[in-house]
Amino acid sequence: MTEDMQVRNLSPHTQDSYVQQVSLFARHFSQSPEVLGPEEIRSYQLYLTNEKKLAPSSILIAIAALRFLYKVTLHKDWSLEEIIPTPKKPQKLPIVLSPEEVLQFLNCVESLKHRTILTTCYAAGLRISEAIRLKVADIDSQRMVIRVEQGKGQKCCQQHFCPYVLVKFMLRWFRRCPPSEHLLDIDYT
Repeated sequence: MTEDMQVRNLSPHTQDSYVQQVSLFARHFSQSPEVLGPEEIRSYQLYLTNEKKLAPSSILIAIAALRFLYKVTLHKDWSLEEIIPTPKKPQKLPIVLSPEEVLQFLNCVESLKHRTILTTCYAAGLRISEAIRLKVADIDSQRMVIRVEQGKGQKCCQQHFCPYVLVKFMLRWFRRCPPSEHLLDIDYT
């Protein structure tokens, strides 16, 4: 299974999650998944839902792992959508902060480095992991675009940004810590 995931270039995090989920499934029945069938899969889904009381998003991870295992690795010719259905996720509206609330939040962050990272995320709609990997060459100030390399799902994209907010914080940060290759040199220790 691990080799099947590697040749498909799944992220290491996804690989770890899938292996863990298949391991939990096998341990639940104290048997190899190869000898388990649709009845056990359904029983396991009910166990995750009713006894473990997992959220639909957590159950989806287990389902994705089992689908991968049985379809790709074990080459089962089952109708997986019928055998391993996905739970319906409730639709929730996001909480949108007012501009005043955003400023209040950012002003609470004492570290200029952390405030710059969060402001960059907010101004350009980036994830934290994308912001901390930004390079000087990724900012195109003429077109007001930030190029995001290897974002979520290992995808590249371009994000438009709010120039005033971003430039203001970046200039303040650059005066304090001139960038080398990465805009926001992060010390992970």
